[in-house]
Amino acid sequence: MTDEQKNMSEEDKARLDLDQQALFFHRYPRPGKLEIQATKPLGNQRDLALAYSPGVAAPCLEIRDNPDTAVDYTARGNLVGVVSNGTAVLGLGNIGPLASKPVMEGKAVLFKKFAGIDVFDIEIDAPGVDDMVSTISALEPTFGGINLEDIKAPECFEVERRLREKMNIPVFHDDQHGTAIIVAAAIINGLELAGKKLEAVKIVASGAGAAALACLNLLVALGARRENIWVHDIEGLVYKGREVLMDPWKSVYAQESDKRKLDESIGGADVFLGLSAAGVLKPELLKQMAEKPLIMALANPTPEIMPDLARAERPDAMICTGRSDFPNQVNNVLCFPYIFRGALDCGATTINEEMKMATVKAIAALAREEVNEAAAKARGGEALVFGPNYLIPSPFDQRLMLRIAPAVAKAAAETGVALRPIADFDAYVEQLSRFVYRSGFIMKPIFNAAKASPRKRVIFAEGEDERVLRAAQFLLEDNTAIPILIGRPQIIEARLKRYGLRIRPDKDFAVVNPEDDPRFREYVDEYFACVGRLGINPEGAKTMVRTNNTVIGALAVRLDHADALICGVEGRYDRHLRDVSQIIGKKPGVHAFSGLSLLISQRGAIFFADTFITHDPTPEEVAETAVLAARAIQRFGITPRVALVSHSNFGSRDSASARKMRAALQLVQDQMPDLEIDGEMQGGSALNEALRKRAMPNSTLSGEANLLVFPNLDAANISLGLTRTMMDALHVGPIMLGARLPAHILSSTVTSRGVVNMAALAVAEASQIER
Repeated sequence: MTDEQKNMSEEDKARLDLDQQALFFHRYPRPGKLEIQATKPLGNQRDLALAYSPGVAAPCLEIRDNPDTAVDYTARGNLVGVVSNGTAVLGLGNIGPLASKPVMEGKAVLFKKFAGIDVFDIEIDAPGVDDMVSTISALEPTFGGINLEDIKAPECFEVERRLREKMNIPVFHDDQHGTAIIVAAAIINGLELAGKKLEAVKIVASGAGAAALACLNLLVALGARRENIWVHDIEGLVYKGREVLMDPWKSVYAQESDKRKLDESIGGADVFLGLSAAGVLKPELLKQMAEKPLIMALANPTPEIMPDLARAERPDAMICTGRSDFPNQVNNVLCFPYIFRGALDCGATTINEEMKMATVKAIAALAREEVNEAAAKARGGEALVFGPNYLIPSPFDQRLMLRIAPAVAKAAAETGVALRPIADFDAYVEQLSRFVYRSGFIMKPIFNAAKASPRKRVIFAEGEDERVLRAAQFLLEDNTAIPILIGRPQIIEARLKRYGLRIRPDKDFAVVNPEDDPRFREYVDEYFACVGRLGINPEGAKTMVRTNNTVIGALAVRLDHADALICGVEGRYDRHLRDVSQIIGKKPGVHAFSGLSLLISQRGAIFFADTFITHDPTPEEVAETAVLAARAIQRFGITPRVALVSHSNFGSRDSASARKMRAALQLVQDQMPDLEIDGEMQGGSALNEALRKRAMPNSTLSGEANLLVFPNLDAANISLGLTRTMMDALHVGPIMLGARLPAHILSSTVTSRGVVNMAALAVAEASQIER
């Protein structure tokens, strides 16, 4: 460490460390944050002929004759251009187009991550308005929408205005309107908590750049009165008659007043809107503000006033900043990906005021709903409940897509700017859900089956866990299952309130209290009947029924007090398996339990077995697992194609494990002669038909296998973990195969959505059982 570094403050050292990490992040393992991937195969001469010459002529001619078909034959309908000239980058100022490229690539990543929208970032050497307009407008054939970024004011106003007039696709300057939408949503909710009306409040603004003026314009559109808005910039108050640093956009807010400074006009203000510089709002000025003031201190990285200083002076204040380390972060990613998602999907020709106001209302309404698990995790598990410290949703709330995109598309249709209005909004929301919850499409047949029968009772062993509580609320609202939670009622009640969930014990769902269960004696007798000859004495049985929630849940299912059991959210898998095995047992004819795991990635769905239970199965157990797994897959509406995988490829090795898989193949074919299955084969052959055909031209398996059955637990579990990580795949399961009654043991890493998925699967299974 250099002497200069030794003398740095801790804050400067942290900044230097972050800078070094950021440089490494952007450089390795390959420079930049983006790549382009083909969406069509180019594996042979036929593919090449279709993708390029001569086949490409057909879509070209279709588009020539009917330009609207471009969205059918090209990526244009899902492609946005993020365009900047680098004149107002973040807090860096006019650093030029080339230096702005990392920011624009970052914007592209956010579009893709949050809304599945493809982006080309385009940095243009065009500082003047005319050059920007001519360059950007010439790009219209390429894109379905344009996101203007980091262009300085006042040029940005004129550029956007002229482009919107000239282009027939959405043009959106996010620095203006994205910030304005989030600010407006926060103000609407803050004023509701304060018991105030937007049309009656006094708003004092510090900053008169693009973002500040856009915020004020949108607030006026929502009902704020211009005469109640006081705007300040580096020259002081914007007043009538002022000539220095004035422009037509700023002049709209000129006041007839002899006041000139912030401390002269802030008296009685209900809202402070800061988009200016650090430290502008002095603590003593807060004393002059109205009761329950709303402070939007949005300068970055240091706000106009730090929240702790503001709270010390005004404990009744509600505070928003642009920083992620404080509550109520005003972050444009809350809206811009989803606005474009809705606009692209309905073929909007512009993003108008009605679409922006619809977005404001959708965001404000979402903040009043219960916070989902992803948002809570992003805040370190902090309880987030609508109130002064939670005025706007977390950027990680996946429901933003489901609320904003449909609201935008609906507003576009109602105002006549949608070329392809959404005909069925229920179907559209379901389509969006498949992106938000990757399991949505695969799990749809399971949920349909669960809802088609009378609701079943699902008992959850870990009823006090946050993920289970969130899952229980979803299952009740979705009318999928009747949850029964095992846990202490007072703890469940307290945690429901902490997480802001609306369901209540004994009103919406039943609670089994292990410390005071009226069926305790009945459960002890039944448990002892199951395990009395397995080393458990009567006193031990009493202890287990009082302290082991999985035992209680399994007994409830056995005694028909519940239809299915979900456990394993906490604790070791093998201990839960012991209890389920002893109490619920196996189906008649089943020799061993096995675990089936589903991975969902961009490649699609693929199942792995046995991933959790039998360490070294016999050929008979491998065959049994394959048959049970194939039947389970059919519940998903998927035709199973099974590969018995091995290090050996169709007899290339003669090891014990290879012989095991060959023997298992014959056993499965005897039991299910119509099942598509082959083996033993290597993993590459299982997933690549061309490789498989090369090794075994007459293979009884076609296409790509969707069920991989492994020779032992090591191979299955390691493959599952590696594949899940490398493909960023979503895990559903493990699905327990072979239980006499529906019971599933989850893993401790499961999410609340994972709990919901497995509960729906258990309900679908229970609906097929007659008791």
